[in-house]
Amino acid sequence: MHSFATEKEPQAVAAGKEIRHDWSRQEVEALFAMPFNDLLFQAQTVHRRYFDPNQVQVSTLLSIKTGACPEDCAYCPQSTRYDTGLEVEKLMEIERVLEQARAAVASGATRFCMGAAWRSPKQRDMPQVVAMVKGVRDLGLESCMTLGMLTQAQAEELSEAGLDYYNHNLDTSPEFYGDVITTRTYQDRLETLDHVRRSGMKVCSGGIVGMGEQQTDRAGLLQQLASLAQHPESVPINMLVRVKGTPLENEEDLDPFEFIRTIAVARIMMPASHVRLSAGREEMNEQMHALAYFAGANSIFYGEKLLTTPNPRANADMALFDRLGIEPERRHVEKAPAIPSPHFYDAAVR
Repeated sequence: MHSFATEKEPQAVAAGKEIRHDWSRQEVEALFAMPFNDLLFQAQTVHRRYFDPNQVQVSTLLSIKTGACPEDCAYCPQSTRYDTGLEVEKLMEIERVLEQARAAVASGATRFCMGAAWRSPKQRDMPQVVAMVKGVRDLGLESCMTLGMLTQAQAEELSEAGLDYYNHNLDTSPEFYGDVITTRTYQDRLETLDHVRRSGMKVCSGGIVGMGEQQTDRAGLLQQLASLAQHPESVPINMLVRVKGTPLENEEDLDPFEFIRTIAVARIMMPASHVRLSAGREEMNEQMHALAYFAGANSIFYGEKLLTTPNPRANADMALFDRLGIEPERRHVEKAPAIPSPHFYDAAVR
C-alpha cells in the first residue's frame, strides 16, 4: 500500500514547490495555454503527491429548502425572479433530512451536504438547522451546508454544532461576476468565507464554468481561490446546467476539453484540496468522467439529484468506479484550524 498525503498535510510539496498563494494571472493563463497532454501530466503528477489517485470522495447533496430565493443569479432555477416551473418547498423537517442521511450512509457516501435556497438564514431557522447538523454527525457522516451568506455569529453557531464544511462559491472571476449576479457583491462572498474560516469550519468554494465567460475568467476564478491564505479544502467545479426560464437557458456548450483544463489547473494550483465534479455531470459521458479523474478531480456528488437538477444515477457511478479501479475515499473528520484575522480574505480581490 502506497502512502499518500491528504488535505490535513498542508506542508507537502507539489512539483518541487510548497503550496502557493501568490499565483499571478499571467502564470494561471500560461497553465491554461499548455499543450493538453503536458497539462494533464503535470496535474496527475501533483495529484499523486497529495492523494491516492484511485480514490474518489463520495458525497450526497440534499435540498433542505427549495426555491423562492430572492437573489438574481442568472444560472439558478431557484430564484424567485425566474419562471422555471420549480415547486417551492419550505424547510424540511429534521427527521426527513435524517432519513435521507441514513440512505446516504447505506449507499456508501461519507459526506452529507445540505443546501437551502436562502440569501442568508433567518435566526428563527437556526435551531432546526443546528439539529440537522448534529443528527447527520451522529450517523457518522461528515457534514456540509450551503445556506447563503452567514454572519460571524451564525458561522460560530454552526461550527459549535459540529458542521465540518460550509459551501459558498465565488462562482466566477471578479471581472465577470457582475454579468451573472447583481444582488450580492464579490466581497460579500469573501466575507462569508472569512466568517466560516475564522469559526473553525472547513471551506468549500469553487465556481461554475460555461456561463459565457472567457478562459481568462476561469483563470481569474482559480486565481482568487488560490490567493486565499488557506486554500479551500474542497473546490467544486460546476458545469452550467441550462434551465429553461433562466437568463442562461440558451448559453452555448463549453468545450469539454476546456472543462478538463479547468480541473487540471485547479489541481495544480490547489494541490491539497479536493476538486469536485459537481453540477453538469449528467451531460458528461464515461470517457469525460475518466479524463476528469485523471486531471485531478477526486470528489463527486452521488445520487439522483444535485439540488434541483439531474445527476448521474448512483449505480452508474459505482459501475464506472469498478471499471476504472477506483474506490470511494475513506472519511476525514478533523476540523480545520480557525483563522483569527478579520481581514483574512481582504487581499483576495485584486
